[in-house]
Amino acid sequence: MPSETAAEWQKVLAVFADEAEGLVSAMEEHLLALEVSPSEALLPDVLRGAHTLKGAAASLGFQAVTDYTHGVEDLLQALLHGDLVLDEKRVSLLLGAVDHLRELCRASLSGVDSLGLVHQAHLSRLREGIVAGAPTKALASPTGLPRAPESRSTARSRARMDLERLDRIVTLTAELSVARGRMAQFLARAEESGARWEDALTQQREMDSLFESLQEEVMRARMVPVGPLFRQHLRTVRELARSQQKLAQLELEGEDATLDTAVLDALRDPLLHLLRNALDHGIESPDERRAAGKDPRGRLRLRAYHDAGSVVVELSDDGRGIQRERVRERARQKGLVAAPERLRDDELLRLIFEPGFTTATEVTELSGRGVGMDVVRRDIEALRGTVAIQSQEGQGTTLTLRLPLTLAVIQGFAMGVGDQVYVVPIESVQECMEVPGGERTAEASGVLSLRGQPLPYLRLRQVFSLGGDSPARENVVVLKHPDGVIGLAVDELQGDGQRVIRPLGRLFQGVPGISGSTILGDGRVALLLDTPALVRRAILQASAAAPAPTAPQEVPSSAPRAP
Repeated sequence: MPSETAAEWQKVLAVFADEAEGLVSAMEEHLLALEVSPSEALLPDVLRGAHTLKGAAASLGFQAVTDYTHGVEDLLQALLHGDLVLDEKRVSLLLGAVDHLRELCRASLSGVDSLGLVHQAHLSRLREGIVAGAPTKALASPTGLPRAPESRSTARSRARMDLERLDRIVTLTAELSVARGRMAQFLARAEESGARWEDALTQQREMDSLFESLQEEVMRARMVPVGPLFRQHLRTVRELARSQQKLAQLELEGEDATLDTAVLDALRDPLLHLLRNALDHGIESPDERRAAGKDPRGRLRLRAYHDAGSVVVELSDDGRGIQRERVRERARQKGLVAAPERLRDDELLRLIFEPGFTTATEVTELSGRGVGMDVVRRDIEALRGTVAIQSQEGQGTTLTLRLPLTLAVIQGFAMGVGDQVYVVPIESVQECMEVPGGERTAEASGVLSLRGQPLPYLRLRQVFSLGGDSPARENVVVLKHPDGVIGLAVDELQGDGQRVIRPLGRLFQGVPGISGSTILGDGRVALLLDTPALVRRAILQASAAAPAPTAPQEVPSSAPRAP
């Protein structure tokens, strides 16, 4: 085959691969919706998807896909005409057929036009599913099927949006190039024309505006909707619930909310852990739900929305909720806290994120080992996000993940310690204050009074063993976090600004307290602090010390401090 012809063939296969995946995924979603809420309008959509896939496969000579899809059409026609009843068994059969179609398409794309005995077994099951209904009417040929599925128009719309964004990027790049040329000419003639600094600043502001617009467009190009990730779990919830002899459905909201592709990829595992945990610990069996006056089918809701420069992902269920007494009992058994009954409700609930913590009495395929929720918190905090939890016994639980829109750029607050500069996300900074004279020590940690409340703090000079003398004035940056509020004692406050985040090199990965780096305007490297790790370290050290006084005055120098 000539190279040009081979290249064209590869393009055709790529188009088929995208179209086939979209059609099969749409069929799967319609079938899951049919099982929960039967609708006459959905079966024709599934049939149209199968017919379109069969036509596309036949045009490329993929005979195994064509023949099997024809069998799927026969079963769908029998259901559509009322010869067979759509029940859970036949939905499962059709979902299995969808899985096999996906495998057949991938095999055909790789040059294999059948899957041997596996394929024959699927064909037999499909035929048995049709014959078992004893159809009395001949299957009529589909009518009105050439209508294009919604996935095609959605893909075309997204392609148009991508092209429009690329056009804007090209336009901004050209304008920036022109502005750069004007600046170069201005600087070249500056000495002769006696140009003023004000003129140079005007030129610079024009370039800054263009650069910020270009950066915003480039960042938008990395943004993708959460819908495809959410929809992947429709099938996951059904199968996991069935494995536990439960009934459950997943409802989706806010599928158009967008976030960075890197954030989306990192969200996959935590979301799966949360769904598995909700199905095992939250959703009750059908008999339990009936006894409690609930619908036998449990409901999980996955919702996404933008809020204050972040993406919020909520997973809620209408299950049994978190039983506080079991949490307290497990906390005592594991020695996590001496008196769990004295904890606030939010502090008690957050114990489920501790390593090895579980309220399950036995290990199952879904949970019981105490690693799932710990992994969720670790992964979300690695994204510079936070996890919050609310629960009402007998009513259900809601877990809220707050994530940054992107991992590439942050609005960061810089602070200096000696010759080193550290950066924290500006949204975690609550306020800044000066260290009282009586607290000026060389210790790595301590406790201050912040409006009458104890404020554990860490002195970064000692934490990172920087050495050198402390300055005449020492400042504390107060950071807020779901685990609590802490302070970081530093030499100098340098203010906020936009920071481009770079990952640490392999040699420095895993350094405690550091999660990344950034280049400052003067060319120096600043380190991005791992705020959650520092928060837990400060709280742990403060808990081992004597309690700080609660009087509104500052802590006296003789007060006990954390070691």
